[in-house]
This record gives sequence, structure tokens and C-alpha cells, in this order.
Amino acid sequence: MITFENLLSSLGLSLSCMTLLWIISLLKKDASIVDVFWGLGFIIVSIFYFNLNPNHVIRQLLVLALVGIWGLRLALHILRRNWGHGEDPRYRAWRAQAGSSFWWKSYFKVFLLQGLVLWIVSWPLLAAPQSTKSLWTLFDVIGIILWSTGFLFEAIGDLQLARFKRDAANKGKVMRAGLWAYTRHPNYFGEALIWWGFYAFALNSSSSWWTIISPVSMTFLLMRVSGVALLEKSLIVTKPEYKNYIDSTNAFFPWFPRQS
Repeated sequence: MITFENLLSSLGLSLSCMTLLWIISLLKKDASIVDVFWGLGFIIVSIFYFNLNPNHVIRQLLVLALVGIWGLRLALHILRRNWGHGEDPRYRAWRAQAGSSFWWKSYFKVFLLQGLVLWIVSWPLLAAPQSTKSLWTLFDVIGIILWSTGFLFEAIGDLQLARFKRDAANKGKVMRAGLWAYTRHPNYFGEALIWWGFYAFALNSSSSWWTIISPVSMTFLLMRVSGVALLEKSLIVTKPEYKNYIDSTNAFFPWFPRQS
């Protein structure tokens, strides 16, 4: 059973990790390290949730493994992508806008905010192992299908885009091949599916339905706040052909391209 004490403890853990990370960001003068930590943060809280229950069941082990696979891949991908490029342009812009107050504003607007979001999104990872049902319920099967599909979309989409960007001939061009021919953001779509998958695991416990806040919040953020909406504001300005891409390809949910 999920208790208030467990939720409060996991919130404290999440915010403590983000506070430590904020201090490191001040020393490095790079707030974008928070992006690398995003996936690792879920691994940390998942291990915490795992140790709350001494009677480990297969579902607990499976969810912990899936979080580990997803979190490590995402962290390594972002680390490789950012390596040698300095602070992410978004954080550089915020730093310039805030001026000398950025050091403390970043604590609240970047690190504590992401710590709070991480905590809310992680709720199904606490709820999933609570059920004593045997593995391979219908919810387990749905969870594995959603997680696997989402992981493939995210990992393959990131790989295809990384290869596209490595080719100097593609500078300034728009990636429209592979999964990117069916959705403008296959990686974001994949991440949303992953969290709907974790929610499916949580549904094995009848008292955990309310953790739907997690995948709903993640999907909304990816579509309307920090994902598609934020990224496309800059892409429309920097890549003239992106408008044509918008006219022909769905933003989030995959579908066949339209004539533009």
C-alpha cells in the first residue's frame, strides 16, 4: 500500500538529489547537466521504491530493470549529444536573461521544478510492485507492449537523428526519414508511451488508479510545454523548410505523411 510517508520520503530524495546537482551546476557553470540526470533520477527513486518492500516479487524486478534500461540509455544519449558543446542554448538564454540572479533562480525554476516533476511522474513506479498478483496479468502484457514500443520509438528516433546530424551535408536541413517521416517527434512520442506502460503495471493494484496523473502529466509536458511546443518555436525560425514538414507530418502521434 502506498503511504503518505513513502511519498514524502521520495519527494525529499528527489529534491535532495536536485539540490546537490544544482550545486554542481554552479561549480561547472552549466545548468544543462540537469537534462543528463533526468533518466538517472528515475533510477535512483526506483531503487528507493524497490527497497521499501522487502518481499520482492518478479514485477518489482521487472519494473526496476525497465527503468534502468530506459534511464541509462537516455542519460548516455544526452551526455554524448551535449559533450563538448557547453551549456545547452536554452539555459544560456535563461542565464543571459536572468543576469546575476540566475544562480539562485535556476535552483527554483530549473532544479527544484524538475525534481517535483520527477517525483510526480515516478508515482507508478512506487505503485506497480504493490500488487500481490502473479506476473503476466493483462495489465502486465499491456505494460510490456507499451514500454517496448515506446522504447523503440525513442531509441531508434534518437539514433536516426544523431546519424543525420553527423553528416555535414545535412546542416540546416530537416530530418524526414525513418520514424521522422511519420511523426515530427518520435522520441517524445516514445517517452510518453513508456510512462503509459509503467502506469499499466501500476493498475495491477486497484488502489493505484490515481497514478494516471503521471502519464497524463508527462504526455502534456511533452506535447505542450517542454517538448514539442518549445523545440518547434526555434526550429520554425532556424529551418525554413520546417513549415513544409509541419504541413505534411503529424507533430506527435505517428501517421502516414500528407501531401504538402
